[in-house]
Amino acid sequence: MAERQTSLLAVRKLRTDFIRNVSLELPAGACLGLHGESGSGKTLLLRAIADLDMNTGDVRLEGVSREQFTGPQWRRQVGLLPAESQWWGDVVKEHAEHWSTALLASLGFSRSVLDWETGRLSSGEKQRLALARLLANQPRVLLLDEPTANLDTGNTGMVEHMVASYLQQNQAAAIWVSHDPGQLTRVADSRAFMDQGNFRLEVD
Repeated sequence: MAERQTSLLAVRKLRTDFIRNVSLELPAGACLGLHGESGSGKTLLLRAIADLDMNTGDVRLEGVSREQFTGPQWRRQVGLLPAESQWWGDVVKEHAEHWSTALLASLGFSRSVLDWETGRLSSGEKQRLALARLLANQPRVLLLDEPTANLDTGNTGMVEHMVASYLQQNQAAAIWVSHDPGQLTRVADSRAFMDQGNFRLEVD
C-alpha cells in the first residue's frame, strides 16, 4: 500500500557494505547535487538506489515501496546514467525501442544518428546519446553519474539545459554527481557530500 506521499523519491537508512545509513528525500522538480572525492561512494549510492547492488533500507517512489516493483520496472522509473554507458549493438538504434526526435535534437543530433555505428562514436557522443536513451523511457527520477564529464563547454550547457527542462516539464527529480562546483551551482537546488561512505546534506 502506498504511504501518504510527501516526496517523489524517499530513501531511508540505505546501507551497503560501504555506504552507511543514507536518508534523503527529493520532491518533484528538484535536483540534488552530489560531490566528494573519488572513491567516496557517490557511484555506489546511485547504484544502490537503482537496486543494481546489494543493499538494505527503505526506498520509495511516490510513496510506493521499491519492493512492489520488479527490477526492470524500477529502473525504468528510477533511471541510472552511468559515467561509462554501455553500447552492445552495431548501430545506435539497436539500443532502445523508442527514440525521441525532439530529445535527439535538444542534444544536438538529427534522427540520422540512429544509423551511426557505435564503434565510431566519440565518448562525448556516447554520453549525450545515453542521456537521450534514458530520457526516452520517461523516468520519474534521474540518477546522473558525471553526465558531462567528456563534453566540451557547449555540449555541457546543452545537457544542463535539457535535464533542467525535463525535470520541470515532467515533474521529475534528479541526483547529479559532479566534481565541478560551478556546475552544481548551476544545476542543483540542494547539495550533499560523500566521504568514505558517509552521506551529509549541506545547509546553505
